[in-house]
Amino acid sequence: MAAQGHFEGQSVNMPPLFDDEDYTYWKTRMEFFLQELDYQIWSIVDEGDLLVTNEKDKWTEDDKNKISLNCKAKCILCCALSKKEFNHISTCKSAMEMWEKLRITYEGTDKVKETRIDILVPDAVRRIDNPDVQQIYRHHKRISWSWKDV
Repeated sequence: MAAQGHFEGQSVNMPPLFDDEDYTYWKTRMEFFLQELDYQIWSIVDEGDLLVTNEKDKWTEDDKNKISLNCKAKCILCCALSKKEFNHISTCKSAMEMWEKLRITYEGTDKVKETRIDILVPDAVRRIDNPDVQQIYRHHKRISWSWKDV
């Protein structure tokens, strides 16, 4: 009987691997992975590093734990990326900066998204003869899914 293994990135013990393909799918799975692993790590990625105000020689155990969680968040993100993707974010100083750089790279800024929609939607609506609400809804849904990873 053949061994039943996991494909790379398909385990609850390993972060999903992103290799420049289907960013939206990876992003959602990565959010779930981080939240399940330790919600505080997800908060670091989403909101920013935990702050340590003491000088290094005066760090308390709490300060050391904060630094450790900040480093874990960066490490997990790095382990979830192919070499090519890692090279895009390797100069980032925080997990939040890494996450944001990936988001902007693969989703664009909000302004870019709005511009893409403005360009696409009028043309799509013009191509439908006598559109009813269902046709427009299905057509927009197809368009939004096709642009999800752009």
